[in-house]
Amino acid sequence: MANADLPLAVGPANRTAPAWRWIGDAFLSVKELWPHVMTQKSVLTLVADHTAQSSIRNIADDARKTLIDAAANCAPLDWLEEDRAVDIAFERLERDLAKNSLRNAGLLENIDFCLQPADFRRKKLFLADMDSTIITVECIDELADFAGFREEVSAITEQAMNGELDFNEAFRARVAMLKGLREEILQQVFDERVTLTAGARTLVQTMRSNGTYTALVSGGFTFFTSRVRETVGFHMDMSNELLFEEGALTGVAAEPSLNTAAKLNTLESLRHEYSLRREETAAIGDGANDIPMIEAAGLGVAFHAKEKAAAAADATIRFGDLTTLLYYQGYRRSEFAEA
Repeated sequence: MANADLPLAVGPANRTAPAWRWIGDAFLSVKELWPHVMTQKSVLTLVADHTAQSSIRNIADDARKTLIDAAANCAPLDWLEEDRAVDIAFERLERDLAKNSLRNAGLLENIDFCLQPADFRRKKLFLADMDSTIITVECIDELADFAGFREEVSAITEQAMNGELDFNEAFRARVAMLKGLREEILQQVFDERVTLTAGARTLVQTMRSNGTYTALVSGGFTFFTSRVRETVGFHMDMSNELLFEEGALTGVAAEPSLNTAAKLNTLESLRHEYSLRREETAAIGDGANDIPMIEAAGLGVAFHAKEKAAAAADATIRFGDLTTLLYYQGYRRSEFAEA
């Protein structure tokens, strides 16, 4: 038997290369050797629903056994929080094959999980959407409530977030319905209706204290992003500026609007500014306008997201709060910043 714990050195192919390689106390043929060349160390993270009280220990044990049965070389379970979040590091098995094996065993249906390379897990650049991600509401819908157009605006918001409408056109149509709202209404909405998503401040403060640059990028409004940035602790925020005249909204926002492309451009600009690899970046959002940013990040996460955003993401958070993203990066509960 080959010793699975020994490193494998493979040189460049050439015409005279032997059809086998000596590993430990055995010969491996080219066919046996190939999976070792093509795979890298991976990690599966399982995280319990933060509102549930049950342990995921049985699921973790079954997941590790499933990976081993699929021919993975697995490390022991590494509990990031006892009974609540666990890492299962493995190698010698492609991640797609690992995911299929776990799905076929019915182990991924009711749990948050992330399957990713083991390298570069702790990100150095983090971009987050605001509405329905860092906060629990859509600010434009709440403003529309005061303008008497909540139902109409909410319907457009839902279609835009599902990718059924052009974002720029949907944005302008919704802003037009806010014409005449007094400036003090925005502060009232922030004070009375804007609530942070559970785990938001802990997520950002923990990443920031570990050297990550954090940016809040939103297709919403600077009035809200600036206040949420200060409350949560992001380094910067980018959003759209509503225009006022004599203390009332004009029904238009400053151009150009911060749209899907702008979110992606912000990610790429900051990545280059800080000389980071793609693998060192993370982005999180919930809607179709977040998809390019999510796809471009080293770890793109869809948070309680629309179907299209979830399909585009490297990982999803369907059950837990925002601290789930810390576990995905390998942070232990004891390392979380006090929010």
